[in-house]
Amino acid sequence: MKRSPWRYLWKSEDIRRKLLITFLILAIYRLAAHVPVPGVDREVIRNIVQTPGAAGTLFGLLDLLSGGTITNFSILAMGVYPYITAQIVLQLLVPIIPALERKLKENPREGQRWMEKWTIILAVPMAFLSAIGQINIFNQYARNIGASILTYQFGFTGANLLPTLTTLFSMMAGTMFGIWLGQLISEYGIPNQGLSLIIFAGIVSRIPSNLISLWSDRQNAWWMTLLILVILVLVIFAIVYVQQGRRNVPVLFPGRRVGNRMSMPVRSNLPLMVNMAGMIPLIFAQSILLLPALVAGLFLNVQTEWVRNLATGIYHTFSGNSGWYAFFYFLMVVLFTFFYTDVLFTQQNYGDALKRQGAQIPGVLRGEPTQKYLTRVQRRITLPGALFLGLVAVLPYILNVFLPTSARQAGLFLVSSAGLLIVVGVVRDTFTIIETELKLHGYEERLIKG
Repeated sequence: MKRSPWRYLWKSEDIRRKLLITFLILAIYRLAAHVPVPGVDREVIRNIVQTPGAAGTLFGLLDLLSGGTITNFSILAMGVYPYITAQIVLQLLVPIIPALERKLKENPREGQRWMEKWTIILAVPMAFLSAIGQINIFNQYARNIGASILTYQFGFTGANLLPTLTTLFSMMAGTMFGIWLGQLISEYGIPNQGLSLIIFAGIVSRIPSNLISLWSDRQNAWWMTLLILVILVLVIFAIVYVQQGRRNVPVLFPGRRVGNRMSMPVRSNLPLMVNMAGMIPLIFAQSILLLPALVAGLFLNVQTEWVRNLATGIYHTFSGNSGWYAFFYFLMVVLFTFFYTDVLFTQQNYGDALKRQGAQIPGVLRGEPTQKYLTRVQRRITLPGALFLGLVAVLPYILNVFLPTSARQAGLFLVSSAGLLIVVGVVRDTFTIIETELKLHGYEERLIKG
């Protein structure tokens, strides 16, 4: 019986080096997650965490997505989400500005470099605004217990200017450091998985504390553990099943002339994925939905009453524990799934690619008609994938109606899109990339005897 080529994973020097670099960088990231921001009173942060209901608010949601760095209020408290927000803004601008769209089509490699450069540049002001929003929001929580998360008066005037800038620049530097570590992983470690693994590492690091939180309720611990394990198995099976879904479109390739003879046309299939966008819509939706609450946090304490009331309303709507938040989350996930799939599908341009090879879909003209036909098919099969992602995204809000209060924080991680779907997606993509690396190095099962 043939054994798996994965046994050569550690024997391949190049693959071993990439894995070691990846683990080392992730370890550095987790160490940096414990470096506190200067000027922050960590005792007040701990008191906020212990406040009843904090886990279900925006505070708990941000802490979950950042891998517990909010609890420590470390320099990585914002994670890499300002970068993702900047990426979303630029991708939304591409179809709107014809010059950008033309730039990406004419020279995809140069266009990609341009996008990466400006994403980094735009991430800096995004990080600055996010830092101000986070501090204002957490100060709002601190006022509920009669305290402040800062050891000084936050502001840009007088003696408070230097401490305020020190705190903001520390948080911005932490975000840019996390982005840089992600890029190092993509370049020297596991290819194209840097930021995904950074987010993955942060989420997975919360497993022990969430399990402890679940088991602290001795009355419900065992049956809740069993229930969540069953939910985990079912949801993971559904995620893998949907992500592996394909629609095979028949394609006819022309015969080739070999000497004086002409070979018969070759029938093949073009596989279109049900969920081409993967987990990206979830990250996009979370980044966009966090933005209104962070911006509203800038105006929670202004003197103008109607502005303060509007900011408070927006903050409570997008704080992570309202029914409206769940509704908008579902809607944004579905819309971003269609949007990102369209972006990826347009970039691949199957119509021109098949035309250059002389291939044709039976009954469809070559070139632009082929691209339109494939786009229509792709959008049709994307619908169930988008609805599935949206359902899994709001699953914790549905389950929390039935879960005991003490188990909600653990349940929120174990079945939420922020946790489970991203973790499963990253693991699946990483395994696929490693398997591809093994094949490129000759460690393919059909070529290995034994």
